[in-house]
Parts: sequence; C-alpha cells; structure tokens
Amino acid sequence: MLTPIATKDSTEYFQHGIKRIDQFAWLKDKEDPRTIPYLEAENQYCEDVMAKHSSLREGLYQEMLGRIVENDQTVPYLSGEFWYYSRTEKGLAYRIYCRKHKTLDAEEECILDENELAKGHEYFHLESFALNPSQTHLAWTQDTDGSEHFVLYVKDLATGTLDQHLILDLKWSLAWGDDQTIIYVKGDPAQRPYQIWKRTIYTAPTEDQLIWEDLDERFFLGVSRARNGKYVIFEAASKITSEVKLLSTANLDQKPFSVLERVQGIEYSVSIGSDCIYIRSNENAVNFKLLVQKDDQLTELLAHDPHTLLESASAFSKHLLLWERNNGLPRVRILNLNDHSIHQLSFPDDVYDLHPERNSNFESTQYRVGYSSPITPNSVLSYDLNSFEMKILKIQPISQYNPEEYICERLWAAASDGTKVPISIARRKDATGPTPTVLYAYGSYGYSYPASFRSAWVALLNRGFAIAIAHIRGGSDMGREWYDNGKLFKKKNSFTDFISCADFLVDSGYSYREGLVITGGSAGGLLMGAVCNQRPDLAQACIAQVPFVDVINTMLDPDLPLTVIEYEEWGNPNEKEAFEYMLSYSPYENVSAQDYPHMMVTAGLNDPRVGYWEPAKWVAQLRDLKTDDHNLLLRTNMGAGHGGASGRYGYLEDLSWSFAFILTHVRFPEK
Repeated sequence: MLTPIATKDSTEYFQHGIKRIDQFAWLKDKEDPRTIPYLEAENQYCEDVMAKHSSLREGLYQEMLGRIVENDQTVPYLSGEFWYYSRTEKGLAYRIYCRKHKTLDAEEECILDENELAKGHEYFHLESFALNPSQTHLAWTQDTDGSEHFVLYVKDLATGTLDQHLILDLKWSLAWGDDQTIIYVKGDPAQRPYQIWKRTIYTAPTEDQLIWEDLDERFFLGVSRARNGKYVIFEAASKITSEVKLLSTANLDQKPFSVLERVQGIEYSVSIGSDCIYIRSNENAVNFKLLVQKDDQLTELLAHDPHTLLESASAFSKHLLLWERNNGLPRVRILNLNDHSIHQLSFPDDVYDLHPERNSNFESTQYRVGYSSPITPNSVLSYDLNSFEMKILKIQPISQYNPEEYICERLWAAASDGTKVPISIARRKDATGPTPTVLYAYGSYGYSYPASFRSAWVALLNRGFAIAIAHIRGGSDMGREWYDNGKLFKKKNSFTDFISCADFLVDSGYSYREGLVITGGSAGGLLMGAVCNQRPDLAQACIAQVPFVDVINTMLDPDLPLTVIEYEEWGNPNEKEAFEYMLSYSPYENVSAQDYPHMMVTAGLNDPRVGYWEPAKWVAQLRDLKTDDHNLLLRTNMGAGHGGASGRYGYLEDLSWSFAFILTHVRFPEK
C-alpha cells in the first residue's frame, strides 16, 4: 500500500511585495496528465486503508438504511384543484412527484419521476420545480454531473410531451409569469447569475427576451413568484446590498420597477400583501426592521430589535408570519393584520430547528411549519392562525428509535474574548462520564447551523457518542452582529470560537481529547483547516468535506465562480491589508511541520463552488510537511460536485465512510 506522493512543480507568485511558492498549483489543471491519476491514486489509497473496515462500513450503511422508511410519502398539500405530494419507493434513489384531483381518494397522476430522469447518469439533482398558474404545465431544471449547469425542461401534463427547445446553462431559480411564460436566470462565464430572461414555451430560444442584466460582478440575480400571483419578484443581491424589482403578471411586457433604490450597504427583501408590499430592511437596523409600502407611502410596521434578528416575513391575506432568531434559537411569530396583535409559537425542546413547509395558498389561515431537534424526528405541523391550535400532520417514522432514550440541551462556552458561544448537544440519557463526541460547525455567510434531526446520527449516538454543534461567530445564530464579527478582518473569531467550544467540552467533562472528532464542510472545511493548523492537538480526528482551503489563490482568480461576490465576505486580496490578513490564516499556506490529527478529506471533481484542486493541494501539502504517522485520506467523487453523491442511497454511502473513519480512529474510554 503506497502512500500517494504528488509531484512538486513550483509556481511562483508575487503580490504586494510578498513572494509565494506553490508546489502543487498544477493540480488545478484537470487536463494535466498528472492530475486525474493522482486523484485516482488517492482514492485507491483511501480504499486500501479503509479496506479492513469494510464490514463495519457496510454494517453502518445497512443500519442507517434500515432506520429510514424506504416507502414513504410527504404530507399532501392543496393547490387549486389538486393535491400534490412526493413519494419514495424501496430500491429507488430519487423522488416521484404526484398529484390527485380534488380528493385524496382520486387516482394518482405521476407528474415527474426523478428516477427516470436519472437513468444513465452517475449523478442527478433536481433544482427548480414549478407549475404554471393553471397547473397544466410543469417546468423544472436538472443537473446531471454536479457542475450546477442546469437545463430547463417543460412538460405538458395532459399529453406528457416535452417542449423540444431546451434552455441550457441556467442558474438556480425560475418562475412562471403566466400560463405560457417562464422567467429564468442565466449565468456569465464565471457562472454568476447575471441575466433574467422571459420566454414563451414552445418557441425557439432566439425569441426569448432579456429583461434584466446586471454587470456588477458583486451581485447574483434570482426570481420567484409572489404567493398571491400578482408579481414576479426579481432580486439582485451581494453580500451586503440588495435591490428588488417587481413585474406585474397582468402585463408581462412592461418593464419591472424597483421597490427601493439600490444603496450600497443596505439589504432588503419583500413579501407581497393584498394591497401593499412588506419590506424587511436593515437601514439603520442591523437586525432588520419591517416596513410597509402602500400608495407610495413607506411606514414602519415593526421596529428594530437589537436582541432579535428578523430573518424573513411571509405575507398572507390576513396574517404576516415573522421568522426570527432570538438567543440562538429560531422562532415564528404571527402578526394579525386586522388588529396587529402578535402571537408566538412555542416548541418543547431546548434546542431545535424550524423551517416553512409548503404554504402556497395566499388566503389560507392554516400555516405549515417543519420542526425537528437533534432528538426529535422531522415533523410537519399545521398551525391555525386564528385559533392558535397546533396539529401534528406527520412525524417522520424512524425504525428502531425511541426519542425518549435521548436528551438534547444548550451549553455555553466562553470564547477567548469572553463572548458566550452556544453549543447544541445530543446524547443518550444513559451515557455517563466523558463520551466520544463529534463536533460540527460552519461559521460563515451568516448561515445559522440548524440543530435539526438526522437519522444517521443515531448510529453514533447508540455507540455512545455525543453529537454537538458549535454555533460560532460568522453565522447569524445570535443575530446579524454575530455574523459581522466573524467575517472579513474578524474572521479569526470563527476559529477561536470553535477552539473554545472544543476545549469547553473537554474541560467540562462532556468529552475527552482522544474521543473528540471535529468536522465541517465547504467554508466549514476552511474552519477545519485553520483550526488544525492553529491547534493540531485539539481533536483526535478531523473530517473536512469539500474544504475551501486554498483561500488566497482562489480569491485572486476572478474567473472562478463566486470569487468577486465574496470579496465582501472574505476581503479582496488585491488590497494589501486584506491579502495579508487572509494569508495569515489560509489553511493551504499555513500548513507546517507538526503533528496533525487523523484526517479524512473529500472533494468533488465537478464542484463549481470549491474546486477539487483545493482539497487535493491541501492534502499534498500536508503529506509533504506533517510529522506524524496518522492517517490522511483524500476521497474524491469523480462524478459529482459540491454536495457529494446524489440520491438517498449515495448520501448514506458517503456517510458510511465518514462514520467508519470516526469509529476506527477515536479512542474509547476504558470500562
């Protein structure tokens, strides 16, 4: 079993008077005859090292598979005259989308089968899925290699025939304007969504009309359709600035109009009411406030709360749903538009996650919420907006699982500057003493890591592990300032917060150093790289999934997807001060001759977000410099992108590798 050794082929870079030598820059070239063989050699090495654990991996896979109900169905929802739902079947990796006319006793009509679309493809992902207003046609976009270059399809649901004019290389969103008109988004050469187009179905793409083009490379464009159907909503958003335009569905030939002017540093979003526009804005309100625009008058409806982040507002005819985050937890409040009274929903667990379910009926007074916690399976709840009565429509069935045997709680760790950082943790009630622990985190882009249920985690919980989430700065878990204090020139707070959380779990007796595993993906993988460089003794093992570790080189390449828009997240390395700060923590440049933990690193050959070469170069650098004999594995999916393997079975297969690595690299306490 030979350890792969990447060829050293030095490339020199000069920026701001600083000379850098990159020994593995050649890996960025997929056409270099050395690249694919090196990735394949790393994959083979990973297979060889883990071969002796193949029975464990297969057992984990079967256990996780056995815990889910393979023949399952979502809760149907009514839209117009049809009840819609999706279902899964045993042995099929993807979903089947169905509907029934008027009653749930009617004959089932299959409108889209992902399994049929995925045939012949190693990878498949369904992105957008939208019915036209009269529900006679279905539009969707799909990706068959993980590159996020989407293709638009349109299907006549009465005849089953497809529009033969395929629109290629779309980006993430689309919306119907009317029964014959689709609004879609196209990307530039760097895959930035920068154009919004209008097309009439069954016509040649040359007939499509450009509605909006944004040449500012900091902005991404997106489209959606208002819940009441009156407008198509266009949004341009950078990391710190946004602009919304509306196009009336009653006159799709007119020009869209801006709700508010674009002002640098001001973010806003809209929700369309019966006769007004609700605007969530951060102008002089770091955690956002709520405005209402009616008859050209703009008034404040909900004042800024320094302790509560207003994440979104969803308008219905008689109510406004306020999605917020307070004290590190999500919450939902209902604003009655008649008397302006506010009612807050309550939930039983100490830590939990919420998300809106399908709520397409603007006139409805029944609102569906998705709820789970680290120990409570995913649930669909229906809430009566008038009576405040909560009904459970479905709790996801989990085989061989009793939530009463587990506990989840909120802990608080003190960061290096004294800031209190929340930790969500789950374990079995009968777990005693320090337990092996897997500590997750992300800490970037304002994303609040959800304390949600994952059935796969039960495999570790039942083996005596605790599962913990560090809600570090860089996310928005404690409000918008929590995000601002973990980005740009405060990015290192994310790393020190995570280290403090890990140390707290050990020092407080929840875990122990030889039983601690740390993990994160994408920007969370950058976190893993920075933490391992700074505190290589922090944990016994580390799993870094598609890690963003080649920060300087990536952010100096404006032709890569996501680079320019992310200057407002990481900094612009073309500016000396930002360059020097980013260089001081970039994981690839800061690998040193020291011992590192056991490490498993993943990559996707077609990944448009974090190029496969980033984890590949990082692993090559680690192999060259590290001084230990710990396992270092690189596993590249040669047919997928950022999200890894597609389909529910591929997902479990990936997890079986990670969990087998965890179980065979931690040291369990002696009994």
